[in-house]
Amino acid sequence: MAYKTPDFTERTAAARAAKQRALDKLREKPAADPAVVAARLAAQAARDAAAAERSAERQRAIAEAKAAKAEAAAQAAEAKAAAEPPKQELTEAERKAARDARYAARKARKR
Repeated sequence: MAYKTPDFTERTAAARAAKQRALDKLREKPAADPAVVAARLAAQAARDAAAAERSAERQRAIAEAKAAKAEAAAQAAEAKAAAEPPKQELTEAERKAARDARYAARKARKR
């Protein structure tokens, strides 16, 4: 007995029958119990609330860490500024003399 390829009408009939079987099976399924649905929704809401609380706590911890780090950096900068003597501004003549010295040194290296 050889295999016979189904033609278009046979394929559509098989598809229609499969669709009808699926619809019949869905119609036979009992409706969801409202108490079970309400319990599931309440459990999901509780999980969502707990996740939101954990996320908020994480964000708070990150913000506190950033603030502490910024405060430590500010204190370090203040300590460094206090330990370092204030820079004296160079006059125009001193800046020109330093620039000329760098220029002369560069020329001397090229020779």
